Amino acid sequence: MKPFCAAIVFGLSAVGGAVHAATPATAATPAAARTPFQIRCEDSIAKTVSVLSAKQNGYTINNQLPYRALTAKSGNMDNRMVTLGLTVTKGQYAVDLGGPVLQDAASGYECIAPRVDVKLNYSPVLIYVGNEFAPGTCGYNAILEHEQRHLQAYMENLARVEKVVREALSKRFEAKPLYAPSGTAMSALEHEINGTWFPFIRDEFEKGRPKQAEIDSPEEYARMGKVCDGEIAAILLRRHKNN
Repeated sequence: MKPFCAAIVFGLSAVGGAVHAATPATAATPAAARTPFQIRCEDSIAKTVSVLSAKQNGYTINNQLPYRALTAKSGNMDNRMVTLGLTVTKGQYAVDLGGPVLQDAASGYECIAPRVDVKLNYSPVLIYVGNEFAPGTCGYNAILEHEQRHLQAYMENLARVEKVVREALSKRFEAKPLYAPSGTAMSALEHEINGTWFPFIRDEFEKGRPKQAEIDSPEEYARMGKVCDGEIAAILLRRHKNN
């Protein structure tokens, strides 16, 4: 029995289209009675899957950029909308692979009981508030409160992704070892993680997009224009006239 280990790391933008990937099916095994090699593999080596999400450590506020720069950064320049605040983060995931391997010289095959450790998190969150709004003012606080709703939606999505990924990986890998020609089991496992599970995790992260869009509804934009006795709209109008 010899151990293998590998590390695979990937990241993606936290906002993206929702695409669902089907949970991968378990590897096919012979329907006939188990061979001595199968018995040795399936009864003597353990299977382990763990999925953990990192705790988030709050957020950082940047109050240095004007709303025009934030509008350009958010990509809203052609939508006749202005961006007063912006929350920036990135969905990230890392997978550590390993597990004991048993070889069968007679058949030329080996088996691996996968150890799959998945870590999920969002990168440190940066919240922008336009520099037209001084800290402590009503307009600043209203914009910050809106952006904190985006932050909360990201954290709720992270908890959902953790649950979905854990259940899917457990269903896939905790049933039986994987079999492959000698010397190829680990590479086959890495190929499956890269080709199937990374897209699956990515797509689960991106299912948080609709919730973010709900927060930025037309009704919310209309409300923001009226809060603080119209302070936000008045500041924007003054800036627009000065430019």
